[in-house]
Amino acid sequence: MLAGPDANLKARIKSLRQHLSTENPLLVSIVDRFCELDKLAYKLGIISSKQSYTTDISWWPLISILGTFSAGKSTFINHYVQKDLQKTGNQAVDDKFTVICFSSDDKVRVLPGLALDADPRFPFYQISEEIEKVAAGEGSRIDAYLQLKTCPSDLIKGKIFIDSPGFDADAQRNSTLRITDHIINLSDLVLVFFDARHPEPGAMRDTLEHLVAGTVQRNDSNKVLFILNQIDTTAMEDNVEEVVAAWQRALAHGGLVSGRFYATYNEEVAVPIEDKGLRERYKRKRDADLNEIYQRIADVSIERVYRIIGSLENTANQIENKIVPQVREAVHTWIKRVLLVDVFILGPIFAGMLFYLVKHAGSGTAYAAYGKTGFMVAILLSLALLLVIHFFVRSIVAKWVVRALPEEALEGGVRAGFLRNTRWWQTLARPFVAGWNKSARNKLIEIREAADIFVQKLNDEYTNPSGQD
Repeated sequence: MLAGPDANLKARIKSLRQHLSTENPLLVSIVDRFCELDKLAYKLGIISSKQSYTTDISWWPLISILGTFSAGKSTFINHYVQKDLQKTGNQAVDDKFTVICFSSDDKVRVLPGLALDADPRFPFYQISEEIEKVAAGEGSRIDAYLQLKTCPSDLIKGKIFIDSPGFDADAQRNSTLRITDHIINLSDLVLVFFDARHPEPGAMRDTLEHLVAGTVQRNDSNKVLFILNQIDTTAMEDNVEEVVAAWQRALAHGGLVSGRFYATYNEEVAVPIEDKGLRERYKRKRDADLNEIYQRIADVSIERVYRIIGSLENTANQIENKIVPQVREAVHTWIKRVLLVDVFILGPIFAGMLFYLVKHAGSGTAYAAYGKTGFMVAILLSLALLLVIHFFVRSIVAKWVVRALPEEALEGGVRAGFLRNTRWWQTLARPFVAGWNKSARNKLIEIREAADIFVQKLNDEYTNPSGQD
């Protein structure tokens, strides 16, 4: 029997539809298309009954704040929400990812990481499983990595902010970078902060390269803004251009050779600039860049819808162009290895047993010893033994193939899809992947066409090339 969404997952998807129906009906239609992808994935066996593509993305507009410690990330958030929400300081003051969302409650509340890990509406749903993959035993310590903070500021209504810890500490490093990659994938806007007071990153270079190199390879890299913060510290020597150039050279080692680079500072904690002309020049630059950043934040709800549609189309493409071919290749490898074992091990055994039975049947000794019925039973038992050995070999070879799969294949559902094709009732004489047929291909074509129509509807809402009413 093919898998389908379990009762809890159905309830979550129903709740998601109800919420989106009041916010943006177009998103409800997109949820329906994701559910169609789920049905196809269940047939392929690449996701389980507790999984859904609807829970792999954030349906809320999501802005992530990343960067090195003391780069001013928390100060930027406090200034934006106009509240002392996050702790600030010149040293690392918070070692957790903090998800910030609106609450009508006047009091700021801090909730544990479990509030995020167990709620599919937030961007860290079941992130404990991801942490467990890179650090055994750490998945149960989710509160050491995450916290949810509510904020009664109208400026963040309809949005979710994520403030990251500093990246220069080695403790929990792999898990922290794993979460960082996860939120970059989910985010509509990513602000990467650097500290202008340290133009040569030195020991932090590998972390910066992780943030930068992974970004430049993305097809949505325009959502990442690189911000050189606390640029007021360069005013004493009036060398802001040199500092920016130094950072650009440092980031070039990570592959960032182009793109928008912002220079900002917080006037409330800035170094006093005595020269009026110089102060005005820095202020104009800061205001222009901050206004552009704030405008991107204001437009994040629009970008969110485009991002979700892009995720729908990308998921369909991943299934057809990556997951199914990898499952097919793994299945072909498995079939070839099983047949080789059958030919070189079971073949000689079968031939020996057949020779023995034919020889004794011809001489009449087998009939004399067992009788005709007993002789037939011996043949059937021999064949049954061969079948048992054959299916044991199938299982062992399947494990060998799984161990040889690349890590990204294990995470993408290839492992589960491959094992679905190695069940005992699946024959070796078949050229196809179970669940993959013309109907499945047509469904993916239909979903991609629907994604294009969704984009056109959005374009009609926000653009008007003809200029007509």
